[in-house]
Amino acid sequence: MRRFSIRKIFAIAALVGISGTGVSAQDQIRVVGSSTVFPFATAAAEEFGNTTDFKTPIIESTGTGGGLKLFCAGLGSTHPDIANASRRVKQSELDLCRKNGVDEVVEIKIGFDGIVLAASKNAAPMQFSLRDLYLALAAQIPAPGTEGGAGNMIANPHKTWNQVNSNLPDLEIQVLGPPPTSGTRDAFNELAIEGGCKTFAGMKALKKSDGNAYKAYCRGIREDGVFVEAGENDNLIVQKIQANEQAVGIFGFSFLEQNEDVIQAYPISKDNKAAQAPTFDAISDGGYPISRSLFVYGKKAHVGIVPGLQEFMAEMVSENAAGDLGYLTDRGLIPLPEGERTQYQNAVEQLINMTLD
Repeated sequence: MRRFSIRKIFAIAALVGISGTGVSAQDQIRVVGSSTVFPFATAAAEEFGNTTDFKTPIIESTGTGGGLKLFCAGLGSTHPDIANASRRVKQSELDLCRKNGVDEVVEIKIGFDGIVLAASKNAAPMQFSLRDLYLALAAQIPAPGTEGGAGNMIANPHKTWNQVNSNLPDLEIQVLGPPPTSGTRDAFNELAIEGGCKTFAGMKALKKSDGNAYKAYCRGIREDGVFVEAGENDNLIVQKIQANEQAVGIFGFSFLEQNEDVIQAYPISKDNKAAQAPTFDAISDGGYPISRSLFVYGKKAHVGIVPGLQEFMAEMVSENAAGDLGYLTDRGLIPLPEGERTQYQNAVEQLINMTLD
């Protein structure tokens, strides 16, 4: 017989309406989280509502960090059943879950996505290296003539792209991107900003001697108005770069695919390799340097209480949705290799409680 803590018993009572209040059972799945995963989750919810006897799940775009905070706040009908994330859950977030009685979480990786830097179709063509992005957007950078490291860092003075790299145009640096609560921001800081930072020998040495200082220097984004936090709504960033030909926007690949008639993506290079445009194939094979995994997290304690919860999680990673020819790939999702997809299908079927390696 499965054992429940007192806290879980009250939480489940809140779900099924036996707490003495007369409230009816929760009959609709609630999903929160990543704005990048939002269009994929919405498409899956619509398909699920149209092809099953369950109600269409409610999908909210709150950002990865905000969604996981809501998800981990507790069990019961006042808390979401699923959190979408454009990065893997952090140990600190799992600790919050467990502190609030969310002891069993099922992790599903649904596919891959690229982070693009894009601008209006009418904007000047450019291509960047990861080092260019670091020198343009980091809060502090190595002093001229140095390779960085302790005692060799200065506040970022660059105002135009050609100050970063003489091969780039003499245009003011204006970048619109997501806030710190966004998984896209986390992934961009790690893959692009830190990726460029690591090209300096002094920063590599600093990582070994002072990991905290390295992380602060190599992931910190400038706050002097060059980088503008434009919110969690990627569609709003697309609209703003359409209206401002000098602005560059940061968002997920799926939003590029939806707006290719009005915006262009800039190719990006890594480690002196040729610059690579963000395409389906380049993200899938790892040729494009700024790509990340997309996740869905479900509450095992809500399965069997909230109708259709396990079935909806299965839909998100099904062949029909996330397979090579699935309807989510039509919306820009880069599918997992078949073996890895099967692994996560089994995790849903068996409701495997996740652990961080």
